[in-house]
Amino acid sequence: MSLVKNILAQENPYKMDFAIKKIEFLKELKKLMNFHYNNSSEFRNFVSNSNYNLNVNHINELPFIPARLFKLMDLRSIPDETVFKVMTSSGTSGQAVSRIYLDKESSLIQTKVLSQIIGSFLGKKRRNMLIIDSQSIIKDRKKFNARAAGILGFSSFGKHHKYLLDDNLNLDIAELKIALEQNENNPLLIFGFTFLVWQQFYQCIQDSKIDINFPKDTILIHGGGWKRLHDSRVDNLRFKKSFNELGILKVHDYYGMIEQTGSIFVECEKGYLHCSDYSDIIARDELTLEALNFNEQGILQVLSLLPSSYPGNSILTEDIGTIIGEDDCKCGKKGKYFLVSGRMKQSEVRGCSDTRAV
Repeated sequence: MSLVKNILAQENPYKMDFAIKKIEFLKELKKLMNFHYNNSSEFRNFVSNSNYNLNVNHINELPFIPARLFKLMDLRSIPDETVFKVMTSSGTSGQAVSRIYLDKESSLIQTKVLSQIIGSFLGKKRRNMLIIDSQSIIKDRKKFNARAAGILGFSSFGKHHKYLLDDNLNLDIAELKIALEQNENNPLLIFGFTFLVWQQFYQCIQDSKIDINFPKDTILIHGGGWKRLHDSRVDNLRFKKSFNELGILKVHDYYGMIEQTGSIFVECEKGYLHCSDYSDIIARDELTLEALNFNEQGILQVLSLLPSSYPGNSILTEDIGTIIGEDDCKCGKKGKYFLVSGRMKQSEVRGCSDTRAV
């Protein structure tokens, strides 16, 4: 049985000790990356041309693909006839997009892992759900972009879904009022991409000057980047405080990318993003790309056990962050925990949430 299936068989995806993980995680990643080397000519050429070695003794030595490479070429390790789903990153006008190829098994595994990770925060009972987006974004279920994939992935954790934005991404205040009246005593699950949640939801509530109070124990989960909010001087602390004032006391950011769908990093109650047993993270020096110690800021490299149909197990992102520690977060979850501080200055702005384009 693979390591992924072993982790899926347990209830808690945050329980693997460092001493075990450093051995088993590396062993499984090497197996996956050798599979991609043998089945993806693009990945094989990249490894060979970069003088990388797959036979390494430490996770820090594993080769990594720059995230931008997914926008420049098709990277896959499966034949055409087994492609079940193609996911694309959402790009602003003129930007190239990543294309991620999944077979049926990969798609199923990603869905199960996402469910296990988010379920560890939400519990088993499904809540009525408010989605801060337009329903029109869910079009072709065989060809997802990042926002559509995120919405569909998180929709499984709720029921009686209500999309609160119209096709122009304007908040339907009347629909929000009805939802709150119908769920006066029922904790809600709210999901959306960070920029839309702030600008098209929170700010519209403020501008409308209506008295809004959400049910006790309502949970807000959001993700997708902070670039525009940082430009508006909105940080995570202000974001949380603003929603706390509306009665939403449980607010969780998450960090992830379309190239490693399912293997997301969710923010714990102490304010840190966490690696699950399926993932790991390394911070690297911006100039030398050497692996950094805890509490040193650098470019983030994300690692995941999930990609089996394409070589996305080890990706150097264009995000800057700091790994705080491992196995000792006060929230009780095992694994590395970290903070993301922004994007590299020369990188493109990701389009999955930082645009109003559907």
